[in-house]
Amino acid sequence: MTGDIWARDEVESPCVQICVIHPEARICAGCLRTIDEITAWSKLSPEERRQIIAELPERAPLLTRRRGGRARTRAARDS
Repeated sequence: MTGDIWARDEVESPCVQICVIHPEARICAGCLRTIDEITAWSKLSPEERRQIIAELPERAPLLTRRRGGRARTRAARDS
């Protein structure tokens, strides 16, 4: 039952099952979409989905800044 009849022009979700919303950037750390984009995804047209997918690489730098935590060295803690 394969063939052109089963082919669909559907843009797959960029979700990678790492669903954590960054508190400052307000985008998902896994797929880089906003909450509104994630919520609306199933209702968006293929063109709208492609537009979002095209914008995702530009959002990656928003998440590169560390917020602290265990990355501090012992020397920095002892000073």
